[in-house]
Amino acid sequence: MGERLRLDRYLSEVSKRTRKEAKALIREGKVTVNQKVIHIPEQKINLETDQIALDGHLLCYCKMEYYLLNKPAGIVSASRDKREKTVVDLIQDRKREDLFPVGRLDKDTEGLLLITNDGVLAHQLLSPKRHIDKVYFAKIKGKVDTEDQKKFQEGLTVDEEFTAMPAKLDILRVWQEDNDFYSEIHLTIREGKFHQVKRMFLAVGKEVLYLKRIAMGSICLPETLKLGSYRALTEQEIEQLKEEVSKKGKE
Repeated sequence: MGERLRLDRYLSEVSKRTRKEAKALIREGKVTVNQKVIHIPEQKINLETDQIALDGHLLCYCKMEYYLLNKPAGIVSASRDKREKTVVDLIQDRKREDLFPVGRLDKDTEGLLLITNDGVLAHQLLSPKRHIDKVYFAKIKGKVDTEDQKKFQEGLTVDEEFTAMPAKLDILRVWQEDNDFYSEIHLTIREGKFHQVKRMFLAVGKEVLYLKRIAMGSICLPETLKLGSYRALTEQEIEQLKEEVSKKGKE
């Protein structure tokens, strides 16, 4: 039979209209179902078989959407913002208007960000209890050493309010310019606290100069995906994520 949905709800979900605006459009005769003008917002439609159009333009309903975005610096991790451009604004061909970022990256942080409207999966990916790895590349002002690795591995006390879960710190390279040392690292964490990576390095007397997330769970940031660009997750990637959070939840 196919899933059925109220016409006003359908129109609201697939367009940039509120439910009130959707009802007004329907009553004004701007919406057709199978080429017939419908004036009743409460009318149920079949998502599989009915063709719905607004002002003569066919609409497409998609229940869930999943995108991988390479977030650039300067964009806020939010669904909506009255003053600034958001990560959801970058998904130009989205079919849904209820998308949101899975977690947040600081405004000046780049890299992998998942965008979806799947609240259940998002909650599972972000739950510290699931132990989903989040991997970052960072450039650090300071000489990162084995003592830092040990502190991170043991669970670093960041401040009076926050002690991080054990984290894996890999030192990629260390060099000196003039009188200052710099390091490049990979850091794997399982939480997503506010400014967490920056706060962790500050706690060991070092400063994050550049930060980029390169992986979240089984999803890695493709080298070919340019800053500000995105692509839909494949069905296989979506299933891998769901299997991963399900498996972690049983551990």
